[in-house]
Amino acid sequence: MMKNILYPTFAQGRAGLGLLILRLVFGAAFVLHGLGKIPNAFSWMGPGAPIPGLLQALAAFSEFGGGIAIIFGLLTPLAALGLLGTMTGALLMVHLPAGQPFVSLDPTKTSFELPMTYWIIALTLLLTGPGAYSLDALLFNRSKKTDSALS
Repeated sequence: MMKNILYPTFAQGRAGLGLLILRLVFGAAFVLHGLGKIPNAFSWMGPGAPIPGLLQALAAFSEFGGGIAIIFGLLTPLAALGLLGTMTGALLMVHLPAGQPFVSLDPTKTSFELPMTYWIIALTLLLTGPGAYSLDALLFNRSKKTDSALS
């Protein structure tokens, strides 16, 4: 029953290929974001950070491990949920309180465009699943075709 909720169908054809490409780029970005944080997982934000060390470590693990899981399409709902939480934290604790605009017209100023884009991609993968070209599909596929609208 739980498998049916987490993996109702796996998009195939062009939609599956699109999800594979999205996963590869998105996952690689997060592996690289998290890689530098792993050696100092509990203190990567530096001394006096407003975020507790445990939450910093969860973010580092979510980015690095979640990125790897997304690339392979393994436990995609869990990885996407972790990255969604990490990006929610970044938006609510850093970018929005700083008054950053969605897109800055001044290239020297930061915006929340990138974390919001990552948030949307994580939500998309949580809702759609990893597609047919994934380890999840290999492990959990029920040999059920996806809706024709996704093919």
